[in-house]
Amino acid sequence: MISAQQQVQDLLDFIDASPSPWHAVASIEERLQAHQFQRIQESNTWSLVSGGRYYVIRDDSSIAAFVIGKQALAETGFKILGAHTDSPGLRVKPQPLIDSDKLLRLAVEVYGGPILATFTDRDLSLAGRIAYLDKNGNIASRLLRFEEPLLRLPNLAIHMNRSVNEDGLKLKKQSELPLIFSASVEQQLPADRFRQLLEQAGNIAAERILSWELNAYDTQKGSLWGDEQLFYADSQLDNLASCHAGLTALLDAPTLDTESTLVCAFFDHEEIGSESCKGAAGSFLPDVLERIANAVGSNPDDYRRSLANSFMVSADMAHAYQPNFPGAYEPGHKVIVNHGPVIKVNVNHRYASECISEATFIRVCQQAGVPYQKYAHHGDLPCGSTIGPIASAKLGIRSVDVGSPMWAMHSIRESAGVLDHAYMIRALRGFFSNR
Repeated sequence: MISAQQQVQDLLDFIDASPSPWHAVASIEERLQAHQFQRIQESNTWSLVSGGRYYVIRDDSSIAAFVIGKQALAETGFKILGAHTDSPGLRVKPQPLIDSDKLLRLAVEVYGGPILATFTDRDLSLAGRIAYLDKNGNIASRLLRFEEPLLRLPNLAIHMNRSVNEDGLKLKKQSELPLIFSASVEQQLPADRFRQLLEQAGNIAAERILSWELNAYDTQKGSLWGDEQLFYADSQLDNLASCHAGLTALLDAPTLDTESTLVCAFFDHEEIGSESCKGAAGSFLPDVLERIANAVGSNPDDYRRSLANSFMVSADMAHAYQPNFPGAYEPGHKVIVNHGPVIKVNVNHRYASECISEATFIRVCQQAGVPYQKYAHHGDLPCGSTIGPIASAKLGIRSVDVGSPMWAMHSIRESAGVLDHAYMIRALRGFFSNR
């Protein structure tokens, strides 16, 4: 059996290979192909067979992988695991260069809701994708990643910000976030220096590069820490840890007696509301499910019956109790690191969980021998949300919101418990295998 620490090390390797949502999907695809999953295109006719393993990618950063069940879809429905590939952070603007005071900086825009102060004094670099004209004049895209530290956001000295420890570090998004990139020592840096950089990294002539989507990422690799290494830290735990847990569980599916059709759907754009062609509020998941139903011979009524018999687990990380800040937590709902998956509940339906879906996941945990916890947000604080309510409302599928407890959510360096990741994998494996 693989130990919990080995599973977490595999997670850290997965995250370190995935510094952007586009890289995350590429990493997921690599693992799927290693387990004989076949890629199919949305633009082609789908021909699917019982027990077949397939995946489809939309716009490079959303992916759905599925295993066709052995029983009639209308009778068993879909078992769906949903998570997201994007994380909050800093994205490079279309005209990024700021040349002033013999320094060259990159202009960035805030994506989602990161803890901005955590981006200071880190060894940052760039990752994402570029769009360019290929040799035939067609638009193509390519992943791009700079391995070496390329950027930095230096803090202001305490002598110039005496109240920083009392008031906290506050950064103006327009003027105080540009990242230091280069310096003109003896001569003026060329105005197209950024394109030259992309040209060198992508091996594509600068004049053929049309656009880019690039984010700043922390080059420090993930690590185990704490007494007996019971914790781990890395960037993008929210929500690549959930993607990894769901994917690991699905990759066991070929060895299971799968009656139901199993689906892992990993969406981009959750951190900014999911309203896009590839987000959970878009048509991606409904399109995939309906096309699966059509390909296995279901009629429209059978497809609706299959949705009525389906269940979705929305997996997104949960707020672990941090005892230094007790006032931030609901007193009766302190979820503890290394004590099992968290069922997230909100009466205003910011989470998809309700009485029956909660009970369903509790039974899954009990059958898998996994402890579980329940979370409700502090009554005086606004509650976040997930893809759960969005996808559930769009499809009419009963859903539950769960997640592994973690600290410092939306920091550039997040932390969580080693045992919890193993618990989540075991619970999701049970969800996929349970009849």
